[in-house]
Amino acid sequence: MTDFKLVSDFKPCGAQPQAISKLTKGLCKKYRAQTLLGVTGSGKTFTMANVIAQRNVPVLIITHNKTLAAQLYNELRDFFPDNHVEYFVSYYDYYQPEAYLARTDTYIAKDASINEKIDRLRLSATSSLIMARDVVVVASVSCIYGLGSPKEYKKMTVAIDKGMKIAQKELLSKLVKIQYSRDDKTPKRGNVRVMGDTMDIFLGYEDAVLRVEMFGDEVERVRMLDCVTLMPVKEYGEYLVFPAKHFVMPEERVDAAVASIEKERDRRIVELRREGKVHEAERLLERTNYDLEMIQETGYCGGIENYSRHFDGRKEGEPPSTLIDFFPEDFLVIVDESHVTLPQVRGMFHGDHSRKQSLVDHGFRLKSAFDNRPLKFTEFEKKINQIVYVSATPDKYEIDSSSQVVEQIVRPTGLVDPPVSVKKTEGQMDDLLLNINMETGKGYRTLVTTLTKRMAEDLSEFLAGKGVKVQYLHSEIDTIERTEILRGLRSKKFDVLIGVNLLREGLDLPEVSLVAILDADKEGFLRNKRSLIQTMGRASRNSLGRVIMYADRVTDSMRTAIDETERRRAVQMEYNKKHGIVPRTIEKKIQERIIKEEELDVSEMDDVPSGDILALIEILEFDMNSAAERLEFEKAIEIREKIDVLRKRVKGQL
Repeated sequence: MTDFKLVSDFKPCGAQPQAISKLTKGLCKKYRAQTLLGVTGSGKTFTMANVIAQRNVPVLIITHNKTLAAQLYNELRDFFPDNHVEYFVSYYDYYQPEAYLARTDTYIAKDASINEKIDRLRLSATSSLIMARDVVVVASVSCIYGLGSPKEYKKMTVAIDKGMKIAQKELLSKLVKIQYSRDDKTPKRGNVRVMGDTMDIFLGYEDAVLRVEMFGDEVERVRMLDCVTLMPVKEYGEYLVFPAKHFVMPEERVDAAVASIEKERDRRIVELRREGKVHEAERLLERTNYDLEMIQETGYCGGIENYSRHFDGRKEGEPPSTLIDFFPEDFLVIVDESHVTLPQVRGMFHGDHSRKQSLVDHGFRLKSAFDNRPLKFTEFEKKINQIVYVSATPDKYEIDSSSQVVEQIVRPTGLVDPPVSVKKTEGQMDDLLLNINMETGKGYRTLVTTLTKRMAEDLSEFLAGKGVKVQYLHSEIDTIERTEILRGLRSKKFDVLIGVNLLREGLDLPEVSLVAILDADKEGFLRNKRSLIQTMGRASRNSLGRVIMYADRVTDSMRTAIDETERRRAVQMEYNKKHGIVPRTIEKKIQERIIKEEELDVSEMDDVPSGDILALIEILEFDMNSAAERLEFEKAIEIREKIDVLRKRVKGQL
């Protein structure tokens, strides 16, 4: 078995060593649940990586959105370059679920755009879990959705060994049964290209091509090729090809599933007619029969996941197979930002069931569609072996269910939580302006959080009128522009950033020395104790960071947040005093240029034909989109800037 090998230039420091030790000992003592209470900037990901390396079992890390999942995925790939670090999130770039609005008699068909790269990464995750144990899968809450049976997935692999006797036609037939398609012209993931005695398999789960060379009915050579250059990368004596899709079934299961679907169809039609729903019964008969014909002809149909219970042999109401079922029994779950992630896990089932109720009632789906669903929270809990909740503000559930709560309050940098002052709302605009100018004069930046977008817009206009360089962060702004705004704040293009929700990822800015919270006494989602603590933490990356709350009274949430911040400050300052540490502001380089020097300088293109420049623009646009897909948004911005210059050059030539 391959062990996890942690690669890092850093060693655990601050509160990390004791946190790693306590969590690892807790896992060895078979504690089912533990909580890591780690403050912002304390290096929770590094602690998680060390625990993973010491525990040495397959790990599932769940977080609440794709962007955070991608950040963790990239960090852990750097920590474990020799192990299997995988990424599993929803593969939809756009998703409109199937629905029926009875009030307006409107049927909305499922409409989705699948991201092929993410689909490949999902398949890579499940194939790695079957082949290896040194696996970390970073996932969004989509990991609790029905995925298809891992037992059947394992059965539907195709072994290709050097020297094996098999006709090319038979091998191709086996690949088709696991959802590969023969296409001799299109080099696309999931396709098989046949050229004489050579077969190229464009694998569904790897960015590579498996070339099988045959001599008659014997496999003569098996090689992996680079998917772009088609140059050999590795040669195999044996290779196991995994399915191109997660929902695949052997023929014998298809026949049994079809028979089961037909029985449910007949029962349901009788029920609908008995209820006087003749139109609904006819609709259900027509739709189900069409799906059955497709399944019998191709082994697949649109929306086949809605019949998953019949394929899996599950009883009505039984939970579906999910990514979790691909893990061995001794696996570890880590829930990142658990105070946000767990509520998402709890809410998934009810939203899904409510939408499908209307579809079932009106004859668009059989009742078995209910069983293509996310796990209920109780089902999720039952599937867990050991779990670690990670959050700066864990909720009551995490604390109460944990055998121990491990605090990681001391930061490696020696930075302490910011001091908090509460000021009356009377005259708050003048006071805010005074404090903003004070911080700007020191060369630092300010974050201001409001309760409404209208208030943020009005405040931006007011401050701009006073000569302040200010920017408003809209919730609708896409990630690339958001990254550009944050870089603008860091590079001092403006000094103040205003927004409604400043808790989203990417706002750990060392240049921010002041966080101002307006209407701090208005209890609610953005002003509860956890949100206040998280918001105040945005000033903890600067040694001079401080927080001002504008309020006319101190609410329970404010008092709890302030008391907790003061408690943490006391612990941090005591540690610094004991170890002679002077807090220092985090140094985080602003990447001004990411394009490599050897790339073509646009200033050299004055005499280049416009057609050649247009071709280069097309290549750069591909690079820009690829960078955005990898969530390397700063690189995407740099490439976009270069494209803009080239387009201006073309206009000058035309």
